[in-house]
Amino acid sequence: MEIRDIRESELETARRLLRAAGWTDSVANPVEFHELVSRSSRSLVAVENGEVIGFLRALTDGMSNGYISMVVVAEKHRRKGVGRALIHSVMGSNRNMTWVLRAGLDGIAEFYEKIGFVRSRVAMERVRAKTADA
Repeated sequence: MEIRDIRESELETARRLLRAAGWTDSVANPVEFHELVSRSSRSLVAVENGEVIGFLRALTDGMSNGYISMVVVAEKHRRKGVGRALIHSVMGSNRNMTWVLRAGLDGIAEFYEKIGFVRSRVAMERVRAKTADA
């Protein structure tokens, strides 16, 4: 498996992976998704035998803070280390950085705890407004 920056030709595949996993906001419109990825600091894919099997999008200054926004792995490739590899790749080895993410889905917090994340007592969020089609 190879972890690398996403290529433009792989954007639609990544978007379809997210939709198949239940993501609706920010991936419904292909043009908006392309813009979202282009504005991100890091957008990675996991590729196996020429097939995109995972995707990660993050925002970071590369020195102090990072935010992992989207992680998805194709259903048939889950529980094989793909998500873990994407996360480790984007975070690198700099232990002086703080990384945050949202882990609101059932069971997902446990996955992140296994790879070193801890539940925060300091994070706050302003939730986006619901759209008419959401």
